[in-house]
Amino acid sequence: MSDQYVKVQVEQMKSFGEDAEKEGVDTEEQVPGSSPSASVSPDHPTGTDASSTSLPCKQTGKSRSKPGREDKRHTSDVASQGSVVSSEKNLNRLGYERTLQVKGTGKILQRKSEPNGNYVTIHTSKNIEEMRREEGFKLAKKRRPVTVDTSKAKTSLEALKISIKQLKWKEFPLGRRTACDIYWHGVSFHDNENIVSGQVNKFPGMIEMLRKINLSRAVRTMQELFPEEYDFYPRSWILPEEYQQFTTQIHMVKEKDATVNPTFIVKPDGGSQGDGIYLIRDPSDLKLMTGSQAKQGVVQEYIQKPLLIDKLKFDIRLYVLIKSLEPLEIYIAKEGLTRFCTELYQEPSQKNLSHVFMHLTNYSLNVHSGNFVHSDSQSTGSKRTLSSVLYRLAAKGVDIKRVWSDIIALVIKTVIAVVPELRVYYQADIPPGKPGPTCFQILGFDILLMKNLKPVLLEVNSNPSMRIEHEQEVAPGVFEYVPSPVDEEVKVGVIRDTLRLMDPGHKKPTVPQQRAGGFEQGEEIPMEEETQEKSQDETGTLPSLCLKQVYPKYSKQFNYLRLVERIAALFIRFLGVKGNMRLGPTAFRTFIRTCKLSGSNFTMASVDILYIDITRRWSGATPDSREAGMGLQAFVEAFFYLAVRRFKSLALREQVVSLLELCESQLGPQSGVEERRSLSCSRALPRTVKTQTPCLANPQLSSPAPLRRAASQDYRHQRFKPRSLRANVEN
Repeated sequence: MSDQYVKVQVEQMKSFGEDAEKEGVDTEEQVPGSSPSASVSPDHPTGTDASSTSLPCKQTGKSRSKPGREDKRHTSDVASQGSVVSSEKNLNRLGYERTLQVKGTGKILQRKSEPNGNYVTIHTSKNIEEMRREEGFKLAKKRRPVTVDTSKAKTSLEALKISIKQLKWKEFPLGRRTACDIYWHGVSFHDNENIVSGQVNKFPGMIEMLRKINLSRAVRTMQELFPEEYDFYPRSWILPEEYQQFTTQIHMVKEKDATVNPTFIVKPDGGSQGDGIYLIRDPSDLKLMTGSQAKQGVVQEYIQKPLLIDKLKFDIRLYVLIKSLEPLEIYIAKEGLTRFCTELYQEPSQKNLSHVFMHLTNYSLNVHSGNFVHSDSQSTGSKRTLSSVLYRLAAKGVDIKRVWSDIIALVIKTVIAVVPELRVYYQADIPPGKPGPTCFQILGFDILLMKNLKPVLLEVNSNPSMRIEHEQEVAPGVFEYVPSPVDEEVKVGVIRDTLRLMDPGHKKPTVPQQRAGGFEQGEEIPMEEETQEKSQDETGTLPSLCLKQVYPKYSKQFNYLRLVERIAALFIRFLGVKGNMRLGPTAFRTFIRTCKLSGSNFTMASVDILYIDITRRWSGATPDSREAGMGLQAFVEAFFYLAVRRFKSLALREQVVSLLELCESQLGPQSGVEERRSLSCSRALPRTVKTQTPCLANPQLSSPAPLRRAASQDYRHQRFKPRSLRANVEN
């Protein structure tokens, strides 16, 4: 816009400024209720004194001054633009400049008084959007501090307190009668049952889903659909249901080759901190009973050739933030921990199977070893930072970018495997339309690097320890907690930056969901040069974020894996009653009828038999289940059976995709379009499919997964393994 010269009665404006001074008007603040078109820029881009500020003026023809206020507010007409002119102190100073907003132009005007004292020059300056950003910057500094309820924080309390102090937020250690912005729980979502707003650092159902048995089942389902993509999880058998299958397979392997003598590691389903873990080489060594009760757990193939540093076995503790389920957002901490064994490693033999300090990397076990080294250095001792280990490997010529890329892929695939069941738990505890908090959660991924640098998932902890001190014997028999610099360096950063990402004062950016199919299966993640994440710190006193977004950033490579989420969306659609987690027989019949899956070859009587058989089998194996009906895992089993039955000529993955498309098309746009768009699932799948489940170490061991492809009419003889739900403790 060209410069405009507006003639103004200087005497009138001087009088206005003097009156304003006499009345003591605060020229720094805007008039309450002033329209956006009459707002004044809060800054002084032209070098004006900070004390020379102005009041916004009301527009001519629209302002209605109250009696007795005429001497405080005056208006001036601006030719053809309806501009707003403001008054200020010290107006008679030569060379004075001021900024104004012109209505309808989206521009800011600057005014400068001329030396002759008779005219004011007005010309265009900053764009209105830039001014709004600057206004928001100043207002953000003055907004109220974020409130955090830490009354249930438990062992993460010290790191949480430090984080809140660094952010200059407000802590409520004993809780608060009115609602807080963030609630920090130490164990589960249900630590506090009376939360109806804000954000909670736990997802409902996360404890149950990350138990050894349920995690193994979730990954196993994905291995059947995507065997090559999910070869990072050791082959697992669920106890006691699959004991006979495990025994038979081991004996068959040994009969074929007497030199093969694999080692297995047994983990209790609800165990933590290494409790109850032991190694075996023969199925007869399994401890299946605790008194008169069968032990629930998994037996997994033991990785015999791990990567060693200083001849010691170690694993990686990586912290992963699930910021939201809808849309799915995953962040990985750039720094993690490495936990070292305290006895030099030897491949397992019958003589050393009981040497826990050689084979088990759990900190809670090795800390009691006489060889455990507490160190203030990040690169020495029995607990070190991940970056120090990666730097050491890089010095030996290891491709660290490739290792990090593989770890990112492992994390994303694992989260995708557990998300379907999490969605069911989430809608049960926080049904749509019901007041409730939103959720986020920090998970602890335990990852082992094999000798060939392939990452292997050991387990995922729903409650990773956030303690920043360790127990140390300061005198014979006298123990006390002393600070651990390595733990504090890593864990405080993770908690602090998680809070920064969840800051309710920052608007949640819309995350564009990319269409899948852009990368072929197994293609490496393109790893750009490491860049500093944008900090949300307004004061500039905090470091850049230590959490790196990996999803949806890399969603293009992984969306095609989210098939089970589409099955879960169908399951949730037919649940009916809010808060329910299981399908009743009527709901299952409605699903079959609505999707038009019955016919002359598959009558509704057959549907009822299918429902009864699979539900009875699952409920019999989970006696602690309080709810009758068909859960999600049972529904997935039934869905696979229906897919195999209807599309016999295709491979399992294509069968499932074809049945999904059929069901979604029958259900209409709500499920067929909106649900699939929100889940970011893909129809475009790689064509090459291998039917066998890959093996990490011993190719002679076949998968223990049920053979869901068999299209036998006698469905009752197929064995389906239900899940087990229990509580969890901090790991």
